[in-house]
Amino acid sequence: MDWLLIAIIPFLLWAISLCKVLYASQTVFFPNNDIIHKRNVLLVIAHPDDESMFFTPTILHLISKGHNLHILCMSTGDADGKGNIRREELLCACASLKIPIGQVKIIDHPNLQDGFSNIWSSSLLSKIIEEEIIANDIELLITFDGYGVSGHQNHRDVRSGTYMFLSKYPERSIEAWELISTNMTRKYIGPVDVWLSIIFARSHAKGMGAYCVINNHPCKSFNAMAQHRSQWVWFRKLFVLFSSYTYMNTLRKIEL
Repeated sequence: MDWLLIAIIPFLLWAISLCKVLYASQTVFFPNNDIIHKRNVLLVIAHPDDESMFFTPTILHLISKGHNLHILCMSTGDADGKGNIRREELLCACASLKIPIGQVKIIDHPNLQDGFSNIWSSSLLSKIIEEEIIANDIELLITFDGYGVSGHQNHRDVRSGTYMFLSKYPERSIEAWELISTNMTRKYIGPVDVWLSIIFARSHAKGMGAYCVINNHPCKSFNAMAQHRSQWVWFRKLFVLFSSYTYMNTLRKIEL
């Protein structure tokens, strides 16, 4: 019977954690009059599908609070020659997440092509980000952290370009947040990571340094990622099921 109990414990922990995710209140990470003041927000990603695989909890929270969300995707994801297909898939995914198509911008620059070995220019990224912020009167910016969740070079470059922009134009007073990368174990324990994410956010609560955003509707992550049909293969289906990023995002304020 002991072996049976040991086998059941992980399933019980998963079930309890999933209930926590489904029925917990979302943790609001905007410290300044979140309910009263609706803000223009820019989410900067590297490839079509980044928004669905990694940022869905944040996106759903922003939309639910009425914030005006813009997506800036720095490439078409053309590493396999499917850039035009992936562009349309991103628009479909954003539509499923209730993001207006007119607020989704996809860059197709010869120096910003998808690839693990392709290093993107921080100055070029900074310039593109600046143009988007000016054009849409952006007040708050969200992107990857220095590791970029998966360690993908393009994700890390987006963070570097964002950092260069913030360092170059401190007078713009743009509030910026980054999605925290977790270790491999936390990354693949699904809803179970909610406890560790909440503890981390609370430990950094002083000074509004970090917040945990919980996705009460993880099925919307599946629906959004399913729009990326060229990428919706078996191992990505498993990723969305087991990834903690489907169920919650922990964001940390970028301090220069």
